[in-house]
Amino acid sequence: MIKPLAVVLAISAFAIPALAADNTLTPAEKKAGWTLLFDGKTTVGWRGFKQAQIGPGWKVEHGVLFPDPKVAKDIVTQADYASFEMTFDWRISAKGNSGVMFHVISVGEETYESGPEYQILDNARGEPPLERAGGLFALVAPSMDMTRPVGDWNSARLIVDHGKVQHWLNGMLVAQYEIGSPAFNALVAASKFKRWPQFATGVTGGIALQNHGNDVAFRNLKIRVLK
Repeated sequence: MIKPLAVVLAISAFAIPALAADNTLTPAEKKAGWTLLFDGKTTVGWRGFKQAQIGPGWKVEHGVLFPDPKVAKDIVTQADYASFEMTFDWRISAKGNSGVMFHVISVGEETYESGPEYQILDNARGEPPLERAGGLFALVAPSMDMTRPVGDWNSARLIVDHGKVQHWLNGMLVAQYEIGSPAFNALVAASKFKRWPQFATGVTGGIALQNHGNDVAFRNLKIRVLK
């Protein structure tokens, strides 16, 4: 017997997991321990690097968080995180460059001097492999180019689990490494980061969004603390 179309649609809808509207959490996400780093309306929960409050230049419009490239400085979460899983959407301008740092501590002049960086980039900019989107900036190249066309949103996932780190981009694992391992330490020693002894030494720290002087936008920033 052929089921009525209304019944088929009802069954299909029931079988599809609920999706959250932008900058919100589904009941399942809440139950799993996810929280929002950005509410889609304000900059609550963020501050300037080594500052108590957020500096000028970061704006929220239409559920999107973005910096004024000429004014804004990097911002950091008010809370610190050790082991966590984070998801976020990013969009970059043509030839644009930005990043998300983690385990940022209040040492040095810039967030990247302590925090390893999930690279955000328009790969058409022509940067070398170690500096392409989805990789660990200047240290671990992404295994493939998973970026979407400029102007489209990209979905990122960052997992930091007791020093073992994974970078995901648009559903694919593109980079992984272990902070503090001999292999990781060798990469740091051969890079520009060797000049900053505090780099990747924090077992916990803030998560930073970078203004690199190009238009970049963020939404759906979510985090789940790992035990």
